[in-house]
Amino acid sequence: MSLLLQILFWVAMCGTVTSTIYCLMVVAAAVRFGVQKRREDRAETTFLPALSVLKPLHGTERGLERNIESFFEQDYPEFELLFCARHESDEGLQLARRVGARYPHVEARYVTCGEPAPNFHNAKVYSLAKLDSVAKYELFVTSDADVRVTKDYLRRMVQNLKDPRMGLASCVYLGTTDAGRRAGFSSQLDAVGKSVEMTSGVLVADMLEGTKFALGVSMALRKESFQKAGGFEELGQFYADDFVLGNRLAAQGVGVRMATHVIRLMVQDSPFRLSFRNQLRWMQSTRRSRPLGHLGSGLTFAVPFGLLGLIWGLLSGHVLLGLMWLAAMVLNRWLQAGAILRVMGDEGWIRGMLLYPLRDLLGCALWLGSYGGDKFYYRGKIYTLKGGGRVEEPQ
Repeated sequence: MSLLLQILFWVAMCGTVTSTIYCLMVVAAAVRFGVQKRREDRAETTFLPALSVLKPLHGTERGLERNIESFFEQDYPEFELLFCARHESDEGLQLARRVGARYPHVEARYVTCGEPAPNFHNAKVYSLAKLDSVAKYELFVTSDADVRVTKDYLRRMVQNLKDPRMGLASCVYLGTTDAGRRAGFSSQLDAVGKSVEMTSGVLVADMLEGTKFALGVSMALRKESFQKAGGFEELGQFYADDFVLGNRLAAQGVGVRMATHVIRLMVQDSPFRLSFRNQLRWMQSTRRSRPLGHLGSGLTFAVPFGLLGLIWGLLSGHVLLGLMWLAAMVLNRWLQAGAILRVMGDEGWIRGMLLYPLRDLLGCALWLGSYGGDKFYYRGKIYTLKGGGRVEEPQ
């Protein structure tokens, strides 16, 4: 029993130290990001080239109409909105047409690409290839269907391409539920995880070594960047095509950066089982795309190590010390979440901060689950993840 207690103590202590160091790094990265954001928010948006905005669609979901509207409401002198779905009957594409009819002054086109070709296992990239073929301009802004933006979104994002050496810029996002506090608890945890867990890792990585990846939720990039990264047929073989795109560009010396503009990623109100499965899919993809970094991320969680400290305290007779250990790890996560949510401008940051320790515990469970297999479910099909994040033919 004594040996077991010693092992339990040192595992908990190791995780406590690493997660505390990580928390301090997140706070430093958040401060750095906040300084950059304030500086860039005050800067004039003088670089205003014509843009093609590429938006792949597939079906409809709650909040999609407002998401689409936010792109038609952009304060930008010259841009085209391009929407692509697999078939003309797609509900999302039909909704985009109806929204577009309310904004006749905005140039918008609606195209179809059909079912993905056999060598495209990533349907989104297949849609982007079609949109690329019909786009009029050389500078692109891409975004997913669940993105909602403010009126200055295009102005702010395109400033990142002012330097001709810059090939791509993506941005962090606030996970947001349309239903607000009425949303299911699992969806609220998912949303705060997207806001805090994802952003923390991104900002720390950018602070330590610069940005060598991209977040495909929203990107500003040059048309040529897709080809420099291997072309659509190559990118279409990966689930995390955004990571591969940014990573390959950075390896070639092409400028890749994380913009300071913050968007909203709308999280659907889903039951826990579905929400867990969707989040696990991303964890599995990350494990395959950057295996060493993903393995190390297990040491960034705090609450699980606090629980181990509590168990040690209960078994060793140091109950008060065990309770204090867990409380310290909860405070650790509150500090991390508060720093990130405040700097990103989340009006509901206090609630998100209070929820985050539970999300940290869930995140650890997802991390452990990511090592449980290489298959994942997505839109009615079973896929297999291979080395490097490539996706195998659906069965």
